[in-house]
Amino acid sequence: MLKLKFSDYKIECGTDEAGRGCLAGPVTAAAVILKNNFLNDDIDDSKKISKKNRYKLKEIIENEALEFSFCHIFPKKIDEINILNASILAMQKSISKLLTKVDFIIVDGNKFKSCNNIPYQTIIKGDEKFLSIAAASIIAKTERDNYMNKIHKEFPHYGWDKNKGYPTKFHKQAILKYGITKYHRKSFRLFDEQLKLKL
Repeated sequence: MLKLKFSDYKIECGTDEAGRGCLAGPVTAAAVILKNNFLNDDIDDSKKISKKNRYKLKEIIENEALEFSFCHIFPKKIDEINILNASILAMQKSISKLLTKVDFIIVDGNKFKSCNNIPYQTIIKGDEKFLSIAAASIIAKTERDNYMNKIHKEFPHYGWDKNKGYPTKFHKQAILKYGITKYHRKSFRLFDEQLKLKL
C-alpha cells in the first residue's frame, strides 16, 4: 500500500507528468492534494493500472481530493525549452493553479526547480510510493489521453487514439507516409532511419 504523506507539513502536494517520451502532443502534469484521512488501496502508478480502472480512479480522486489541477505544455514550448524543462514547467504550473496554500511538494523523479519558494522533495519512482504522486500520475495520464483522443479526430492517420503520440512502429510509419503535423515535437527524432530503409 502506498503512503499518504512524506513530510510532517500540513498541506502536502504530489505532482507527476505524463507524455514525456512522446513524439506528438503535450507533456501533461497534474498536482494533487489529498485529505489527511484519504484512503484507497487501488491507487498506484498510472502505468500499472488498466485504462478502465484509471478512469474510475480519476473520478474518485477528483471527488475526494482536497484539490487537484493539471496543465498541458504544448509542442512549440517543448521545442523551445526542451522536454525536461517543459515537464518541470507543467508541474510548476499545475501547482500554481491550486487555490489551497501548499506547504510542501513531493515530485516524481529526480529533477525539479523551486516553485513559489515552496520546499520540495524529488522521489525516484514516487508514483509507486506515495498516494498523492500516484493520484497526480492518474490525472495527468487520463487528461493527456483525453487530449490525444480529441486531436486524433483532426489527424486520424497517426493512430493517436491508440498510441497517444508514443513512438510506435505504426506512428513512425505514418510520419514517413504523411509527414508531420502541428502537434509533432520538431526537436524530437521523428524519422527513424532504419524504418525508412525497410520501407
